[in-house]
Order: sequence, then structure tokens, then C-alpha cells
Amino acid sequence: MNKPIADKTARIVSEQPIGATVQTVVDTLFARIKSDEYTLDARLPSERTLATELGVARNTVREALDVLETHDVIRRRAGSGSFVTYQSNAPRNVETNTVADDTSPLNHLVVRGILEPEIVRLAVINMTPRMITELSNTLSQIEAVQTSVDDFIELEERLYTQIAEGTGNPLLASCYNLAIETYRQSFRNKLRRRALTPKRMQDYQKRYNTLFNAIASRDVASAVEFIKLHLVEEQQLLLQDL
Repeated sequence: MNKPIADKTARIVSEQPIGATVQTVVDTLFARIKSDEYTLDARLPSERTLATELGVARNTVREALDVLETHDVIRRRAGSGSFVTYQSNAPRNVETNTVADDTSPLNHLVVRGILEPEIVRLAVINMTPRMITELSNTLSQIEAVQTSVDDFIELEERLYTQIAEGTGNPLLASCYNLAIETYRQSFRNKLRRRALTPKRMQDYQKRYNTLFNAIASRDVASAVEFIKLHLVEEQQLLLQDL
């Protein structure tokens, strides 16, 4: 059985014999994770997507992911995918931590109020049918959550990330990812988990279904109006919870 590597800045080498192609995929994915192309808690592309992108068999990707999971670089969740658990020591993460320390919940809502209406507007215009299908799949998983706060938060972040990526604007998506990361590092663990009762999760499930319907029907006005009202309600809930 493989053992976690002591120094994750080193190349990962499996103690069990693996093929050269599998090792190449391990090295490629680990390099992306170390460089923060796949950041902490980010979901990796699907096995099928990685196999196509890297020009290898799907079984090769699966074996490489097994190696990364054994070394605590990723974790895999049935039905959800593979998520990064490795945290780089790069200066950019330190910078993000500093921003998180200085960001209050209200600061974060202000940034969301600036970014989300434009993100939703562009997503409605630019999301491809495949992106909308993936968004629908994430929504279905959100709607299946009944009591698990961790599962709900993870899927909620994925939903917002997919919408941001659907804008077709990588810089805007990166700005929003920074907002998510800042939220996660600063106050989400305490405030968000305390606020997410089963009843409130049900309310959010209905809201996200409404948002998805507006995006899927390419209704820009309804989608933008919805997200603006949603943000107002989020602010009211925040002031009650503080």
C-alpha cells in the first residue's frame, strides 16, 4: 500500500508498480495542482474530460487519480468527482489569506453585488448547452441534499463556479473564484454553517431552481432580477445572523 509523501513539493512516485503513462498523468495533474491551476477544494475535470485532454485511456486517468488520492493530494466522492486537498505554499495563497482576514461578511456581499449580476447576465448569453446540462446535474445534486451542510456548501460553490465559468470571461471567473476562496477562508466555516438549517437549505434549493430555469431559457432580465433580489435577501439574513 502506498504511503503519503512527506514532501509534496517532490514528484509523486507510487510504491506499487504503475505504467509510464500513468506516471506521466500523475505528474501532469500534480504539477497543475501545485501551480494552483486546480486550487484547494476545486473539483477536477471528469475522468472522461481528462482522458480526452491528455490523450490517454480513461482507465489510465482513474489509476492516476487513485495514486493522487493515496498520497492525500485529492479526495474522491462517489457521484461528485475528485477534489483537491493539497494546499500549495505559494505566495498567492498567503496573499489570499491576508485578504480573507481583512474581509467581513458585509464586504463580501458588496463584492457579490458588484460581480454576480454581470456574471449571471453573461452566463445566460454565453453558456453552451453542455454547460447548462452540467449546471442542471449540479442542481439535481443540491436538491438531493437534506441535512449535510458540508455537501450543500460544496455543491453550492460548484454551482456558482459553473455559472462564473459560463460567462466566457476567464478574468471575471477568476475574480469570482477569489471571492469564493476568501469567503471560505474567512467566515464561512462559522457563519455559513450556523445559518444553513435544513429549512433554509430547502429555501435555497427552490431559489437555485428558479435561477437555473431563467438561465436555461436564456431569460437575461429574469435571471439578473432574481440574483439582485437574492442578494438583498442574503443581506437581510446576514444582518439577522450577525
